[in-house]
Amino acid sequence: MTAIADRPVDRARTLTSLRATVGAYVALTKPRIIELLLVTTLPAMLLAAGGWPDTGLVVATLVGGTLAAGAANVFNCYVDRDIDQLMHRTENRPLPTGALTPRAALVFGIVLTVVSITLLAVTTTPLAAALAAAAIFYYAVLYTMVFKRRTRRSTEFGGVPGAAPVVIGWAAVTGSLAWPAIVFFGVVFCWQMPHFWALAMRFRADYARAEVPMLPVVSSARSVGRQTIAWTWATVAVSLLLWPVADDYGIGWLYTVCAAGLGGWFIAEAHRLNGRIRRDAETRPMQLFHVSIYYMAALSLAIVLDVLI
Repeated sequence: MTAIADRPVDRARTLTSLRATVGAYVALTKPRIIELLLVTTLPAMLLAAGGWPDTGLVVATLVGGTLAAGAANVFNCYVDRDIDQLMHRTENRPLPTGALTPRAALVFGIVLTVVSITLLAVTTTPLAAALAAAAIFYYAVLYTMVFKRRTRRSTEFGGVPGAAPVVIGWAAVTGSLAWPAIVFFGVVFCWQMPHFWALAMRFRADYARAEVPMLPVVSSARSVGRQTIAWTWATVAVSLLLWPVADDYGIGWLYTVCAAGLGGWFIAEAHRLNGRIRRDAETRPMQLFHVSIYYMAALSLAIVLDVLI
């Protein structure tokens, strides 16, 4: 009778353990970062097609892109497991807590890489698959293992794979690249500096403890503020360049008005942050961080609406 009574309890424990393990593997992929990356993939695909592409192609590209981005993030967690345990922001990730072993994470990353590249190669175009493979290598090896630990310019170097979903989405539709894809890539590339430096300012002590030479760690707050403004202006300037470059692809007044308005908001917030820094007031950099997310999401939506309308 005791053995029979224990069976439901054992099943519940097994189910709880399984959920925890699955949750740990999902956490390794950094889903919130993937969501932000995919925000730029779909508008790039619509822009390339001049309308809504084949739905099957959209699904395959988004799934393949999700798995590829997840693979890059898993490798990042594997390599950074030593510094993740030193930072309060990352100390609860699966590897620092021991929820998963480093070997399990490495195998998982390899599997995601193979599956994502194969899926993109079979269902989209060879160029899209090649760009995804290059982005994984760049982020996992060049950024994580080299730039992040050695230079204050790691964010600029890391901006390349961060903007890769744009060109992957475009290549999935056309099998080639064109100037609108390059310009949109430039928007996302420039945007990452004010976006990530705001986060790094908030967690400056974490990065300093882990001896990661992020710009806010090794440069003065005023220098970071000035560079944040410069890159924010560059982001908005490149975003406005998309109108004349992509006029034949469906970009018109709707996107341009939205880009100007959103850009003004983004610039104002960057200047507001810099003003606080110059007054030695409480900086509150996460305000700019959140504004940057809303900016990119809204700008991407403006592309989608302008192309479809």
